[in-house]
Amino acid sequence: MSVPADKLMELMKGKQSAGGAAIPTPPPQPGAMSDAETPPMASPMSTPEPKMGSREASMINLGMAQDLLEQSLPAVGSDSDEGRAILGAISAINKVLGPRKGKTNELQQSEILQMLQTLPQAGGATPEGRAIAQAPIPGMPPAGGAPQPPQM
Repeated sequence: MSVPADKLMELMKGKQSAGGAAIPTPPPQPGAMSDAETPPMASPMSTPEPKMGSREASMINLGMAQDLLEQSLPAVGSDSDEGRAILGAISAINKVLGPRKGKTNELQQSEILQMLQTLPQAGGATPEGRAIAQAPIPGMPPAGGAPQPPQM
């Protein structure tokens, strides 16, 4: 329900002349929008998206597991009970991976490099971990030097 601006001005002037002090209001500007005409709008809610990165990472892990099983099969032998279980596991993983095996092989090298970088001995440790590793151990002599005599 919108009332024209000229009617509002007439009503306000009528209240002012009827007595009582009215609050001065600025005249409406032609291009401005008032808060009374446009209510606030809520933003649309986003829908949850599937986590495809986690899924692809799990497929890479399955590819690595399949490679490890294939490497261990000759040592065990495919005729043994363990070998048959390994063959069953390989075929089950192969059903999950299917034609994506080539894609996971491409990403597998970068995943291995990323895992190696997180190992402390590979230099991928956090600065905090390196500081703790380099800190002197109480009661132990400092590295690279002879033990110091006890202080008296």
